[in-house]
Amino acid sequence: MKKKTALIYGVTGQDGSYLAKFLLNRGYLVHGIKRRASSFNTTRIDDIYKDRHIKQNNFHLHYGDLTDSLSVLKNIQVLQPDEIYNLGAQSHVGVSFEVPEYTANVDAVGTLRILDSIKTLKLEKKTKFYQAGTSEMFGASKPPQNEQTPFYPRSPYAAAKLYAHWITINYREAYGIFACNGILFNHESPVRGETFVTQKIVKGLCEVFKKKSKKLYLGNLYAKRDWGHARDYVYAMWKMLQMKEPKDYVIATGKQYTVKQFVNLVCKNLNMKIVWKGKNDKEKAYWNNKPIIEIDKRYFRPTEVNSLKGDYSLAKKEFGWTPKIHIKTLVNEMVKSELKNLK
Repeated sequence: MKKKTALIYGVTGQDGSYLAKFLLNRGYLVHGIKRRASSFNTTRIDDIYKDRHIKQNNFHLHYGDLTDSLSVLKNIQVLQPDEIYNLGAQSHVGVSFEVPEYTANVDAVGTLRILDSIKTLKLEKKTKFYQAGTSEMFGASKPPQNEQTPFYPRSPYAAAKLYAHWITINYREAYGIFACNGILFNHESPVRGETFVTQKIVKGLCEVFKKKSKKLYLGNLYAKRDWGHARDYVYAMWKMLQMKEPKDYVIATGKQYTVKQFVNLVCKNLNMKIVWKGKNDKEKAYWNNKPIIEIDKRYFRPTEVNSLKGDYSLAKKEFGWTPKIHIKTLVNEMVKSELKNLK
């Protein structure tokens, strides 16, 4: 039986690394697209990358960029993949306010470039497409949010992702492409990027605990998020492309925690008994009578998203997906990994 071929944009990121390993375990031939950089950016996938000269290697890397139409078209034409997963993005919400045009070029128009390549190459009957959506598209909409909830994006990142969401639906309906949107709520792991708030909290508190740092600065402590594990979520991505008909699904845990509650979970894992004092932007966390967490207004967004909580009942009903990994297990994994890194 011929192996299925998968092409992953964003393979060097958190989700891409988990997905690549998942697909390899399923017997896929996996190709990943990486951007050219002056330093190696393959840390998350070094354990599966082998010398290209070795035969029987089922994982291959290729240079490319979602901002480059020619490279997108060429890679899809050469590889003729059975499945394409678009996980590539400028994925930091805060940064999207600083580089809105670049964010739109990658996250919005980048998706269009892939879809139009599928159409141009007449691969509508062969290639299935997964688009990584985000709960940030719901923005200010009232939780719990599901597939019927109106979108209300509150950042350039969310607005760009919303374009990608609708252009995916448009190409599905106009050209018959098997194209799905996964509307994924926040998902983390030990390989989460250091600029994302969960990893920032874990890294910062581990450094304080090990006396390598004295203080951690955070923004909105009361933003509520629905946090799951990336390992659970990549399984849902794959499952969507195995359905008989393409559809869009919310993937979430159905539970939410504030940033402050996440901090408390990390501290409990580290056996750090902290005390919160003060209000609003003067609120601080103390450990051994010393302030270790303070608020920095620079980390507040121009427009805040206060509350995200997903309703994944459609995914549960139609392909049996449920989150397996609890947030306490997630935090434990992240803390263990960071303490190991600090050694």
